[in-house]
Amino acid sequence: MILPHTDTFWPKISIVTPSYNQAEFLERTILSVLNQGYPNLEYIIIDGGSTDGSVDIIKRYESRITYWVSEPDGGQANALNKGFIKASGEIVGWLNSDDMYCPGSLFHVAQWFRAHPECEVYYGGLYLIDPHDQVIDAHWACTTDPRYTFYVGLDVHQQALFWRRELMCRVGLLDESLHFCLDRDFIIRLLCQGKVERTSRYLGMFRVHGAAKTAYLTEVSAREDKIIIERYSPAFTSSFPRMLNRMRWQGWRMARLLAEAPLSYLLFKACRRMRVPASPRWLR
Repeated sequence: MILPHTDTFWPKISIVTPSYNQAEFLERTILSVLNQGYPNLEYIIIDGGSTDGSVDIIKRYESRITYWVSEPDGGQANALNKGFIKASGEIVGWLNSDDMYCPGSLFHVAQWFRAHPECEVYYGGLYLIDPHDQVIDAHWACTTDPRYTFYVGLDVHQQALFWRRELMCRVGLLDESLHFCLDRDFIIRLLCQGKVERTSRYLGMFRVHGAAKTAYLTEVSAREDKIIIERYSPAFTSSFPRMLNRMRWQGWRMARLLAEAPLSYLLFKACRRMRVPASPRWLR
């Protein structure tokens, strides 16, 4: 079936990219959005006053970018909130300036939301890529339960996550006091208050490189993890100790993986754990 290529058929999707001095990867991020060819796209880039040539890259594509600004901000959460406030799409996504979308992701997401009007949050699998865009690992989408995100960590990743804007109006914007766990906090709220569905399809790509935030915010992460625990513990009361709950949810996710993930994916993961050579082609 050939689907109509018109704005009236396809719901508007707003994608927000926060950026600061990521010129090495920014163009590839922008093209991964624009080259989707999605006809009803609102693309918003909030740059924090970069001095590395990022602005020149943005200007190169400004005719295809709905809105952009380059000015000092209060950090990633503040930049994202500025973009989310500007967003007018029915569906919203967030893509960092060193990450990418998989080809065809926006069309797939739009078709899902059209076919499932009750769905408010939709997410998929995630590829891990190196600085040269080569796939080195993957994360299989497994659980929509916020208890996993609370007790263990992220199974839902923003590079492969989309939600309805009306849900964001209910759950609120990002907590600008958080610098590392801002996504975890926001995602817990989405999962708790929205109707969530997942897909086994890979939707996004997370880039692993030395300058990535995850490479140097270990202390901040530990401090903010305590904030998340204190903030959401009342919503996830349990008679089991926290460590036991963590082990239970890790085991639950492993059982889901064994039941649902392709054998090639499981074989790749097993080889990696045993430090045996494995081909990333098994992940596709």
